[in-house]
Amino acid sequence: MRIIQLALRGLQFLWTLLIMSLIGNMIAEAYAGNPATVNYTMFVAAFSMLSLFYLIPASVKPDWAIHPILLITLDTLNMIFFLTAGIALAAKLECHSCGNQSYILSNEITNGSHNPGKRCREAQASTAFLWFGWAAYAGSWVVSILMSRQSGANLRPRVGPARGSRGGPSMAQV
Repeated sequence: MRIIQLALRGLQFLWTLLIMSLIGNMIAEAYAGNPATVNYTMFVAAFSMLSLFYLIPASVKPDWAIHPILLITLDTLNMIFFLTAGIALAAKLECHSCGNQSYILSNEITNGSHNPGKRCREAQASTAFLWFGWAAYAGSWVVSILMSRQSGANLRPRVGPARGSRGGPSMAQV
């Protein structure tokens, strides 16, 4: 399981790095500002990269993980962020051809650059990488849950008095 988790973490790092570089280039070359979708996609990449600084070492050696629920929580957050960014960027791009000049000059994502065709292709590539990253985080989420169950981590909150503590009388004594 640990090998699968490490492979997924490597893929997550690769997709995050590619998204960060493409979106960063889009932001750097914009002369008219960027829509919120582009800025949100950069936030997703930055959050993913920061969380991978914890997730990769915790996957290499599970003893370094503070608690298994933290790995599951970070995987869940990244999975949700990648899903929403993938949907938002794809919806704003509207899946047209980057060679169509009237489309790229009127689209919110591609407009605002000196080279809108390049910006369109970068946005389309970023959308694909967002979906690949989402799949990697979804797989990693499943593996994190399975590994936490194997390690015996209690993911359910304790209800009632702890073992060995004195509670009230049982129903048979009432």
